[in-house]
Amino acid sequence: MSLTLYFHPLSSFCQKVLIALYENDTPFKPEIVDLFDAASSAAFKKIWPIGKFPVLRDEARDRTIPESSIIIEYLQQYFPGKTRFIPAEAELARQMRFRERFFDLHVNVPMQKIVTDRLRPAGKNDSYGVEQARAQLRTALGLAESGMAGKTFAMGEDFTMADCAAAPALFYANLVMPFGETHPNTAAYLNRLMQRPSFARAVKEAKPYLNLVPKEKA
Repeated sequence: MSLTLYFHPLSSFCQKVLIALYENDTPFKPEIVDLFDAASSAAFKKIWPIGKFPVLRDEARDRTIPESSIIIEYLQQYFPGKTRFIPAEAELARQMRFRERFFDLHVNVPMQKIVTDRLRPAGKNDSYGVEQARAQLRTALGLAESGMAGKTFAMGEDFTMADCAAAPALFYANLVMPFGETHPNTAAYLNRLMQRPSFARAVKEAKPYLNLVPKEKA
């Protein structure tokens, strides 16, 4: 098997790549990385010294591909399938990349700030940073709400890389800062993403680890 994915099922950026792999039934070897295990972490850093996943290894081409967006572009180039993640027309591709970066940078990143702060030891929290992250996430959800009005997916009717990014970002954002009652268009979009077989599979695989994600406090 040519492809090996180094990842963890709980990671939102890893789920983004898993969605792309599952969309086109791309064969790959899954290699779960435990960064808290010295042996697993050391073995992974031999592949990618930066030590952040996901990372795709293509043995047939002797290439190591880090970063979720770059991995999905690589998959489209060398392992295309029924789902095209990047539109062929240049302007549509640019619009798609903006939406994909929007969900990565303005939903996923502040969501992760909120989650990781809750995992910090007592007395080590960054309350100011978390409030900034919450404000950024509220703004991003408001933009997503207006942007998803009358649309099925981020680019309209076609499922693209932007949706691969949006699915885990919105899934976890809804766990840490629920938006179902305040953002109906975004909530409906998340529901459609949850029903997509590729993302449903990624969520199912993450379930054994979901208890590690601190939820919104009542």
